[in-house]
Amino acid sequence: MKFSVSGRAAAVCAATSALSAVMLLTNGATAGAVTAPTPSAAAAAPDISVANVKAHLAQLQSIATANGGNRAHGSAGYKASLDYVKAKLDAAGFTTTVQQFTSSGRTGYNLIADWPGGDANRVLMAGSHLDSVSAGPGINDNGSGSAAILETALAVSRAGYQPAKHLRFAWWGAEELGMVGSRSYVNGLSSANRSKISGYLNFDMIGSPNPGYFVYDDDPTIQKTFQDYFTGLGVSTEPETEGDGRSDHAPFKNAGVPVGGLFSGADYIKTAAQASKWGGTSGRAFDACYHSSCDKTSNIDDTALDRNGDAIAYAVWKLSA
Repeated sequence: MKFSVSGRAAAVCAATSALSAVMLLTNGATAGAVTAPTPSAAAAAPDISVANVKAHLAQLQSIATANGGNRAHGSAGYKASLDYVKAKLDAAGFTTTVQQFTSSGRTGYNLIADWPGGDANRVLMAGSHLDSVSAGPGINDNGSGSAAILETALAVSRAGYQPAKHLRFAWWGAEELGMVGSRSYVNGLSSANRSKISGYLNFDMIGSPNPGYFVYDDDPTIQKTFQDYFTGLGVSTEPETEGDGRSDHAPFKNAGVPVGGLFSGADYIKTAAQASKWGGTSGRAFDACYHSSCDKTSNIDDTALDRNGDAIAYAVWKLSA
């Protein structure tokens, strides 16, 4: 995640991005806003194995360890991370496309994965940034979101899921430099193809060690979908209202796409009221290892990762039905 939710100033790097791969575009009529599907569709959503998600995180940690301790934009660690995710998706039957761009004089990559079928004029997307900062391996920020949507995509394949909408998953490069990869993707779409995206779901830090449960408040239908899931668990949520420009949903929102997502907290401080509601320790950061070398596999709360992973699948199934 690029910016602290505390609102401390963090400059967005100016970056010139040029797509060098053909954008995945679909043809046909435009789609409207996200519509609420039938409850039965959501009931079919699978349980996402937290053990499987953690296995992906272990692989990302190993990749970082073997490549100077990080998976940052332009590094061998980032490209190896992308190759790992791509291989899993290719084997599962997704159509994958690697999109290339340039930022800060280095080559970056997005990975786009399309599940065959569904209405190409109504596309539901889920995305996470795959890069870390150079200071550490980035296992919570944002291995957690990347691993969870990977396991959700693999669950789509295992289920042979045939949604009404077309499903697309994305892993973004250079988010930590100012959402460069996701902005490249959105800017490369025609207005007609942007309008086919009925919703974009963003997952950036969902396993914080002193977690909160925050739901983006941008689109009412998407927000309610996540809130309903957590209500069913007996877990209270809070709206995530700050810093709309600090993660990869921002380029989509700016282009008029309905957006939503989940967040478990970064470097700002958990209050006593939040600790009473969610557990954990008040007076401490949600993630004290934010943008640091200690953001390793030990920097993950399994319960938060498990709940948020299942919430992702619930929303993907429900909103694509």
